[in-house]
Amino acid sequence: MTAGMSQTRKRRMPLGVRGRLLGTMAVAAAWSVGFSGAAPSAVAADAQSKQWYLGAMQAEGMWKVATGDGIKVAVIDSGVNSSTPSLKGQVLKGLDATGADGDENDDYRGHGTTMAELIAGTGAGGGLKGLAPDAKIIPMRITDTEFQNQNSVNAHDTEDAIRAAADSEAKIISMSFASDFPTDREREAVKYAESKGKLLLAGVGNNAEGNNKAQYPAAYPQVVGVSSADRKGKVAEYSQNGNIVDLAAPGNDIPYWCDSTFKDYCDGDGGTSAATAIASASAALVWSAHPDWTANQVLNVLFDTASRDWEKGTLSKYLGHGLIRPSMNILKGKGEPGAPDISPLTKEKTSGSAGSAAPSASASSQPEKNEKAEDAAMAGSSTEKDDDSRLGLIIGGVAAVLVLGGGAFALARKRRAA
Repeated sequence: MTAGMSQTRKRRMPLGVRGRLLGTMAVAAAWSVGFSGAAPSAVAADAQSKQWYLGAMQAEGMWKVATGDGIKVAVIDSGVNSSTPSLKGQVLKGLDATGADGDENDDYRGHGTTMAELIAGTGAGGGLKGLAPDAKIIPMRITDTEFQNQNSVNAHDTEDAIRAAADSEAKIISMSFASDFPTDREREAVKYAESKGKLLLAGVGNNAEGNNKAQYPAAYPQVVGVSSADRKGKVAEYSQNGNIVDLAAPGNDIPYWCDSTFKDYCDGDGGTSAATAIASASAALVWSAHPDWTANQVLNVLFDTASRDWEKGTLSKYLGHGLIRPSMNILKGKGEPGAPDISPLTKEKTSGSAGSAAPSASASSQPEKNEKAEDAAMAGSSTEKDDDSRLGLIIGGVAAVLVLGGGAFALARKRRAA
């Protein structure tokens, strides 16, 4: 750590060993049925067999139409090991913003490599198969708490990484990290990235059972906050909730690289980290199917087609607009892209590239982050009867998921004192 830096207390946010009920207002949703049986051992050859969400999201069908080809995703994380079998040829030149020894391909935790594989892994060698396997990864290495404790680091690594991603060829910026503390420099970096036409996504955090404080960068108005759901579509009890949640994606029971040795995948929950990567990959699929769209239009469609059983335009504090379903657009052509230059998050005009797609009469009506609706406690199946992706909703279920292990998780980060 650089001399003279004033730092706030660092902490990480691991998933709990055992969960508890979120309460009677928790929202549940059904991803799919028929995924059962004993989990195989945690070795690379078994990793794909545990990616239950690929079947639930109709990945094979979508890959016949869109694979993420032509889309670059910046992964801001602990680094990305470009030498794993699943990532060979998938990783482009990025940036090491840590200020420490090594480069962006030196993943000191294994976390960033897992996120990259969930987005764009080829599945070679039995490794994780990305939901957008023809997308490319631009790695941006930043620090986590432990790394900061052990090294002299750049105090502004996240801000520098976000700006570098904004200036890169990446269309999507995936951020599987979280902090209680916003900074002016990070806020301005996020605004800058939006002005460059980027789509930014971040995990909402894994501390719902603790203080459930708003997490950054997910809580910035320009960033899509992603929560975590399990196989049955229930919001994970560790997944933080509130005004910062915009979408939900699979996060439970997803393999991850155990550590920086890259010898084995471990079992456990990927948390909102994995959910963010899978949401980013979903955006890459939609964008590759509609390369002339802007970030606003891609996001509008993801919001419009999300699985929910409440009024469109209102948000659940657990699932936001609902469970992400790129197949509804890619396989069924559904979803209103809206105006190319109006953000569905802030409803404000953006200065990023408007693309060549013609705007619709108006942008899809979306509330701002501070206008989230309370969740309705009413039982019933999804009203979307034509849901071939099997992501129908059931409202009123209580999230009682037992957390089985530590898993990959959003990285809590140290900030300088304000």
